[in-house]
Amino acid sequence: MARSYRHVAAALVAVAAIALAGCSGGNSANNSSTNSSSGGTLVVDTAFSLETGDPGRNYVPTGNMVLHAVYDTLLTFEGADSKTPKPDLATMKQNADATEFTFTIQDGRKFSDGTPVTADDVVFSLDRVAGITDSKANFLMTGITVAKVDDKTVTLSTKSPSLQLPAIVTNPSLAILNSKLVQKNGGTTDDKDAAKTWLDANSAGSGPYTLQSLDLTSQVVLVKNAKYDGDDKAAYDKIVVRNISQSATQLTNLKGGDSNVAVDLSGDQVKNLGDGFTVNSAPSAQTLFLLINQDKNVGGATANPKFAEAVRYALDYDKLLELAGSGSVQATGVIPPMFPGANKSGVKQDLEKAKAALAASGYTGQEIKLQFPNDNPVGGVEFTPVAERVQEQLKAAGINVTLAPAPFATEVQPYVKAQEAFSLWYWGPDYADTSSFLPFGPGQKVGLRAGWPAEADTSIADLVTKAQNATSVDTRNTAFGDYAKAMQESGPFVPLIVPGINLASSTKVAGLEYNVTWTLDLRTLHPAK
Repeated sequence: MARSYRHVAAALVAVAAIALAGCSGGNSANNSSTNSSSGGTLVVDTAFSLETGDPGRNYVPTGNMVLHAVYDTLLTFEGADSKTPKPDLATMKQNADATEFTFTIQDGRKFSDGTPVTADDVVFSLDRVAGITDSKANFLMTGITVAKVDDKTVTLSTKSPSLQLPAIVTNPSLAILNSKLVQKNGGTTDDKDAAKTWLDANSAGSGPYTLQSLDLTSQVVLVKNAKYDGDDKAAYDKIVVRNISQSATQLTNLKGGDSNVAVDLSGDQVKNLGDGFTVNSAPSAQTLFLLINQDKNVGGATANPKFAEAVRYALDYDKLLELAGSGSVQATGVIPPMFPGANKSGVKQDLEKAKAALAASGYTGQEIKLQFPNDNPVGGVEFTPVAERVQEQLKAAGINVTLAPAPFATEVQPYVKAQEAFSLWYWGPDYADTSSFLPFGPGQKVGLRAGWPAEADTSIADLVTKAQNATSVDTRNTAFGDYAKAMQESGPFVPLIVPGINLASSTKVAGLEYNVTWTLDLRTLHPAK
């Protein structure tokens, strides 16, 4: 649920930046050279969720996008691939128990000031994230110990198997910083760290771009790192990422040539772009789902598992998907379809089965309140129309629902505290790995929000443990698949929609790729040939 908090930050920043919408700030794409012979300036419009230029304190989407271009991580994902981590700063080997991971820094890698990247930089950077306990990214280092082997080698160790660790270290929050430079400017590996202010105005990374300026409410300007020696050479002299909070304004800017790339367009908006534009529409990693509380003291009528079964089969998922637009797909389970272990197909409506389950649940027609945030669209999907259609479809199956919308800031606390009987929410991964969806299991974080302790379904709880403790990819993926299937057949969650993400650019720009962690990969963008 961490992503929910990120969207709140985005909304707050966006309000402050409405006056900026539509303004080029002197960075109009019409004044930039984006042809095949020159990199020039690339202008990207997006609604900001941006809090800092400090990787160790970042945990919001726009921050991931920007910092991925400025900083290297030990491993990375290439393009749209979010399944197989590849070497970035380092190559990796792991032991048979998946408890020790050895990283060797690749030859010649250096920071933007020319300083070589060493094991000391890796140890400092990761220990810094672990030590800043008030950082949203701090949890990424939970249970991980970092140790220097020699000047080019470090080990990351865990007490239990951690096949997700390679995916975790691709997160831009775990970027490798120039330790001497950061320490000189207040950096430490504990809560006394004071480097944020400096890192908000300077960069200490080894990526293809460096930070020229950062304004949390208006724009970020990146410039080419002349000393970069990795595989992702900077294709532009400058990238300007602007805070344009309204998707309609992003569309106007793109069509008018005031920008080169728009990140936050809806499915309807990209349908009619026409010639001269490239669109990349794909399912996001977010899932909209219904939560049906199993605690009798909270849920009452919803607490009988047969009630959840009735809801599951009462819905017409194709009709719900109509509300989502291009790139969206039906959620086939709690694991989105782009991740290993996901179900190949979702639930199909079966009204007879729904009515039989409802009769067996003991439900007697009382009103059930459906709670949801009404100011927090995900992937362009508004919650209110979805809730209204759910209400209509459940009515046809004999379930009476009253809608209870509220602002996200009001609604999130009862959701987190497991105080909602019936609610519509969403979930996105904390890192690009299927283990990010195990929290839906009984006794896990989201499962407990639905009043579902481990003892409520020990067979599914065992599948969670099996996936967590797997030491081979095949065993792990099999456990994920078994878990996804079992969760679709029972349990207190009804996955509905995986909203689409719609990236659009001028055809003068190539390399438009979506990534589940950094959304738009600025590294892959280049002038079209």
